[in-house]
Amino acid sequence: MGYAVVVMGVSGTGKTTVGKALAASLGAVFIDGDDQHSPESIRKMATGIALDDDDRGPWLSRLRALIEDHLVSGMPVVVACSAMKQAYRDQLGAGDPRVHFVFLQGDLATIARRMRQREGHFMKADMLQSQLDALERPADAITVDTDAEPAAIVALALQGLVARGVRTS
Repeated sequence: MGYAVVVMGVSGTGKTTVGKALAASLGAVFIDGDDQHSPESIRKMATGIALDDDDRGPWLSRLRALIEDHLVSGMPVVVACSAMKQAYRDQLGAGDPRVHFVFLQGDLATIARRMRQREGHFMKADMLQSQLDALERPADAITVDTDAEPAAIVALALQGLVARGVRTS
């Protein structure tokens, strides 16, 4: 039976790194939500302008359609997506118990440092505060602190999924 895991959090928390490693551990397909943004949204963020709900709506719809395609096919999927608001998570999950969220949380200084060190990404460190302001902490996600190494974060995420009854092997 298929399931989806959305690795969420603000920019710089390691969603892509953790998501890829988690997908490899699960034998799942990995989708980077950043790759699904429209060219207009990427240009907007690259110039330092935060996206609003109107910008994110079509993007979230694309991600939900990809999740649904994998659920229908029975192939597990891991999606890296900020999913900062409960309404976004509701749209991505669509009330389906096969969709699970892993929330990567970290302190401002660590996240900002990571963002300054990465190259070629359209989301710049000076936009971090806008994401933190928009973040609605999830009450129902598997929450993992990003201070650990990626392998340890993945291990904690897998433990949380198993505790929720997800077959990870």
